[in-house]
Amino acid sequence: MSDVPDLEGLLRLPADQPVVMVNLMKFHPDGREHYSRYVAAATPHLQRVGATARYGGDFGASILGDAAWWDAVLLVEYPTPAAFVEMVSDPGYHDAHKLRNAALERHELIATTVWSPGT
Repeated sequence: MSDVPDLEGLLRLPADQPVVMVNLMKFHPDGREHYSRYVAAATPHLQRVGATARYGGDFGASILGDAAWWDAVLLVEYPTPAAFVEMVSDPGYHDAHKLRNAALERHELIATTVWSPGT
């Protein structure tokens, strides 16, 4: 897995619709402390682009499949794909991102588009 985001792929998503980023995270032994510092540093950047953390939680149990590698999940909604790109491209965000990298042994960031069940 690459640590370089596929911003071009993200920008191929519908430009006028929200994107929900699914963060699957495995922490280093002292990673939760670093991640808490990342959240504090990143929050103003999220707010600036209109993003909202929708859900965060710890791994509970694998019911189907082999998803046991991750410790926690975080869902963050951005108003558009461009809002995410704007945030991660901001030089002011880069210091916060270093804290995230220090916290995580492994991570996956998945861009999802919104749909309604039954459609």
